[in-house]
Amino acid sequence: MEDRPSRLGLSMLLAGILVAAGCAIVYELLIGSTSALFLGGSVEQFSLTIGFFLFSMGLGSWFSRWIHANLLVRFIQVEIGLAWIGGSAVSILYALYTYTGHFRYGMLLLIVCIGTLIGLEIPLLTRILRQYDSLRSALANALSMDYCGSLFAAVLFPYLLLPFWGAMYTSVLTGIVNWAVGLAVLLTFRRQIDIRLKRMLYAQVGAVGAFLLALLFYTQPLVGAWESAMYEDPIAHQEQSAYQNIVLTTRGDQIRLYLDGHLQFASVDEFRYHEALVHPAMELAHAKKRVLVIGGGDGLTVREVLKYPQVEHVDLVDLDPAVTRLAARNPHIARINQNALNRQQVHITHADGFAFLQRDHPAYDVVLFDLPDPREEGLAKLYSREGYEMAKRLLAPGGVMVTQATSPYYARRAFWCIGKTMEAAGLHVVPYHLNVPSFGEWGFQLGMRNARDTQIEFSAPLRHVDAHVWEAMKVFSGDMGRIATPINRLDKPVLSRYYREDWSAWF
Repeated sequence: MEDRPSRLGLSMLLAGILVAAGCAIVYELLIGSTSALFLGGSVEQFSLTIGFFLFSMGLGSWFSRWIHANLLVRFIQVEIGLAWIGGSAVSILYALYTYTGHFRYGMLLLIVCIGTLIGLEIPLLTRILRQYDSLRSALANALSMDYCGSLFAAVLFPYLLLPFWGAMYTSVLTGIVNWAVGLAVLLTFRRQIDIRLKRMLYAQVGAVGAFLLALLFYTQPLVGAWESAMYEDPIAHQEQSAYQNIVLTTRGDQIRLYLDGHLQFASVDEFRYHEALVHPAMELAHAKKRVLVIGGGDGLTVREVLKYPQVEHVDLVDLDPAVTRLAARNPHIARINQNALNRQQVHITHADGFAFLQRDHPAYDVVLFDLPDPREEGLAKLYSREGYEMAKRLLAPGGVMVTQATSPYYARRAFWCIGKTMEAAGLHVVPYHLNVPSFGEWGFQLGMRNARDTQIEFSAPLRHVDAHVWEAMKVFSGDMGRIATPINRLDKPVLSRYYREDWSAWF
């Protein structure tokens, strides 16, 4: 029943290749970013996603040899299948993570299903196009449209799709696009398809279309239900920024902030962490006029810095404007950070901290790294020797820098790797730790140009840290004591692997 495509049909097929290729890239990016969100290790997750996608596309191409007839029908069914599975991909991943302990296996199975269907597209379309032109032209047209569609989607995803629609909506809308391609091809070639097959296709298109519309309508309630199941307390604020998923939960007067599912602070005990991070460095510095904070977009580190009347200028560098906006405007967080981000001494820069350190700035008396844990290679660069060397260059004479350094108990290798890396950057390092109930035993690495007496009489009003506590914080028991590690470098980021392996042994 299949005749040569008309000019209109040819244009429709070429447009279908362009759009289908874009959808394929979006599914790949969605699964990679969602798995990195839940499991950490973005390089590992994207490597697995890309590798299994390419393997599965090869399977699909190989399976296409057994499709001998009804090529248009099979292509339409492939698009409908992609619309159904790809459109619900993020929903499936959220459900796997929330309700099962088999997220990784489910993710790989999902990749194989979607990748195999994607692998069928180009061989089928190329064979259809051969009815109109030579094999050489058919391949050239099909592959050029495929590559162009991939580039278009790869640019759209980080700048438009994810920040404005979020992962769940993007998944469903991409599925609707696949569905629309299948429907458009069906309508364009309806006279060339057997009546019985055509009825079956209309039924399949209708069923998948109804499913996607229902999923689109219920996306927000589903996201809310799954996220509520993931967090201990009711969600007061949730948004997907260009960089991360931001969730604020409340229970009575207590609030918690999560970034990409990882707890950043709990109001009940955050003061322990922030006092330990800020005040030893502030007291040991010879001056306190200029302070640099890398990270710390919640404003709690800045709150502690501003307890010193000598502070005249604070540069806060945080990548995500959505976090600092929330910290400055949300009444829950603004109450806890004492409106620190709206103080005149504070100057906020939204930039990558590593790039900020590369530029020239007036010297800082204190540099504070209030960073997310180095769970992936992109985060680990600010814990690298190169990063600490640049920070040291910005230190004034008598200046002090300090970084949070994850847990010396749960991530012992990662903690001491950070200290060893700071030493390799030419700093005299003072490691210390304390217990933060929401996180457990937590550690810090403080660096100075030269060794000096580290006894402190704290001058700021503090709730937990004092001179006696400070001396105890520098003592490590045998199960947290120093161990030998290599340093963390940009070209060999061992820290993120140490961090993931150490924590996975416990949780």
